[in-house]
Parts: sequence; C-alpha cells; structure tokens
Amino acid sequence: MAPLKLASVAWEIGKPAGIAGWAARLRATVEAAGAQMIVCPEYAPLEAFAAVPPDRSGPDLGGELARAIAGADAVIRAAASVARGAGVWLLAGSLPMRTGDAVRNRAILATPAGEVVLADKHVMTRFEDEQWGIAGGAPPGVVETPWGRIGIAICFDGEFPNLVRAQVEAGAFLILMPSCTDTAAGFERVRIAARARAMENQCFVALAPTVGTAAWSAALDSNRGQALICGPMDHGFPTDGILAASAMDAPGIATASLDPSALETARAQGQVQNHRRWPRDAAAPLLVAGE
Repeated sequence: MAPLKLASVAWEIGKPAGIAGWAARLRATVEAAGAQMIVCPEYAPLEAFAAVPPDRSGPDLGGELARAIAGADAVIRAAASVARGAGVWLLAGSLPMRTGDAVRNRAILATPAGEVVLADKHVMTRFEDEQWGIAGGAPPGVVETPWGRIGIAICFDGEFPNLVRAQVEAGAFLILMPSCTDTAAGFERVRIAARARAMENQCFVALAPTVGTAAWSAALDSNRGQALICGPMDHGFPTDGILAASAMDAPGIATASLDPSALETARAQGQVQNHRRWPRDAAAPLLVAGE
C-alpha cells in the first residue's frame, strides 16, 4: 500500500450563504489540498448558521445552536456529496446534533463512496457543558481505511491520554484531532496534547484548528491555532516530530505523506519503545513514601 497523502486544514471562519455556501468553501478547500484524506476543524460547519438574524442586533448563542441542530442532516449530506465528488476521505468538521434526548458534538467523516461515519466527542469543555448543554458522547472508536485503522479525538478529547490510547490499542495508526479554541492558551494545550499523543503512542496525529475572528458568530467569534501533522520523535522522523505545519493564526493547509510501516519500524527499532512498554511499565502501582 502506497503512503497516505494527508492534509490538515487551518480553517478561517467565514460568513457563507448558508449550507450551500459552506459546502462550496469545503469543496474548494478539498480541491486546494490535493490529498487523499482531508481533516477540517471542530465546529467548522457552524459558520453556515452563524449569521445574525434580522430581528436581533447581535449574535445569538442559543439561536445559533438551534439552527445548527436543525441543519445537521443537511450538513452531513453536503459533506458526503463533496467527499464522493472528489473521491476522498473527508473529515468535514463537527456539529452539535440531537441524538435521542441529548445534544452531542459529532464529527462527520465521509468516505469516497459517500458513506458517513459519525464520531462523538467524549469529554465536554466548560463552554459546551455549561453554556450549550452538550452531553458527552460514545467512547472512542476506530474506522477502517485502505491504509489501516484511524481514530478521531475531537479537541479536548485529545488531552486525555487514555482515550487516544484505546484507539491505538485497537489498531489506529493515525489520530485525527479537529479542534476549535478561542485563546492562545487553549490552542497550546491542544498542540501539546497532539504532540504528546504522537510521542507516547508512536503514531501519527493530525490537528486541524479554526482560525480568525468572526464577530457575527456567538460561538466562533475568536479562533486561534495552526494546522499540524505530527509523528514520533525518533529515527526516520523529524527531531521535533512535526511533519508539517501551517502558519499560526492564519488560514492554511499542512500536508504530509504518511507511511504506516514507518511507525512499525520506529516502534521496533527506535531509540525508545513507548508504544510497546505502555502496558507493562505505565501501569505500575503507585509507591507512597512512608507506607
């Protein structure tokens, strides 16, 4: 199997004309990326619902959420159409969706055949929990692709090593991490998490953030970040583990060619063997001084 050409997008929040306008932006981004798999950020499709209604003088957080929930099925169909038309694997971002009696943040992964996999965010941020009332979703899972299994860890989920580890132990060689952070500190946490997960699991991690200022949106008003594709810090990889990066706080696309067999070489012959030693050494009991 030839290596995977992956693109991670730093998506500048725009003001498109509804879902059709967002889908047109998505299609243009996919064409510009020129990759087999494209990762777009958490909440990127929310821009389609962010315009200030005529009866209000400013952004409406509750209305934005309600419109996104109502339009989620149309967004899913649009993402599937873009992926099918371009013949790519496309993580089109995430969106609040109603499932039963709860609202959850769900990533939309569309295949070249136009099929869709929805992946839940498991751990909510304070904003999602306290202001939007979004509930934690299903445990992490993996998705089969021609290059091997991949996992999705939406933003805050990537800061919890056990969630990503479960995906890697299930065979994921690549973790897609769509994110949306409104401060430099918030993005720094996510960036450190992405590099740490790549280091400790000796896997690939692709981080795709929202960027830019959007005064017309209550939820996406401020966005910080840069697109990153990370790997292990070992033989055959850059010393800092960063395979590709876009400019900070600017729209851009980071691309890299990912060879899963290179991970197997690093895990077996590298200077360190984090992946292999995790179960044996990281589960050691705690020693309390004086006991």
